[in-house]
Amino acid sequence: MAKNLLKPTAHQTFRIVHDKNAKGNAPDFGAELVRSQQAEAEQNYEEACNIRFAAVQSLVDMLPEDENIELDWDDEPTQQALTLLYCSAVDFFLVGDWEMCAAQLEMLLDLDSEDHLEASTQLAYTYVAMEEFESFDEVINDISDKTPDRTLLMLWSEFLRTGRLPEGELQRFRRNFGPWLKEWTAEEHRVNDWYLGQISSERPSKEALARELWIQTEHIWTAHPDFIEALSKS
Repeated sequence: MAKNLLKPTAHQTFRIVHDKNAKGNAPDFGAELVRSQQAEAEQNYEEACNIRFAAVQSLVDMLPEDENIELDWDDEPTQQALTLLYCSAVDFFLVGDWEMCAAQLEMLLDLDSEDHLEASTQLAYTYVAMEEFESFDEVINDISDKTPDRTLLMLWSEFLRTGRLPEGELQRFRRNFGPWLKEWTAEEHRVNDWYLGQISSERPSKEALARELWIQTEHIWTAHPDFIEALSKS
């Protein structure tokens, strides 16, 4: 028997309190986050996804329908609930369910306007995949131009709109993010000992980070081989 409650703070935000003595069957978001991580570590990916999605449904049920609220990121149980929401959105991203992914990420940004989990980046990829370019144009400015994601997204979105790669962004990609351009135009993207050693180190190389981003978004590029071909010919 338990219930999740929203408690206001002095900073006009809300914290999620898990009351074990209240009448109800609400999940403990922190425990569910750990349980999903354990399932994933055991390679029970479907179970992990189901745990996260069920938790998100419980979060939706407890939020007011007619009011936008900001959750307190500095409160650990509340942060765990937000993290579950982000991870569930990533689950849908990886299977290409763009509408569900976008809905969850939009909800996350409403609840955490400072975007501690950098949901804007994932949402930008999702908007381009959906060809929701007006929404993409609104969110792209929230992504730092110091990241390869922004330049890559600008290249991909413009290619889908016009069939051409914008020269300025292409030059920026070559100049500032060479390892990413090399990875995107490579014939193979192996998860080998070199990559695993690099990506698990404290300071992975740019080449390893480029491969990590490719792996995280590979399903997108598999569906858009014409974009990769255009990059390779540029």
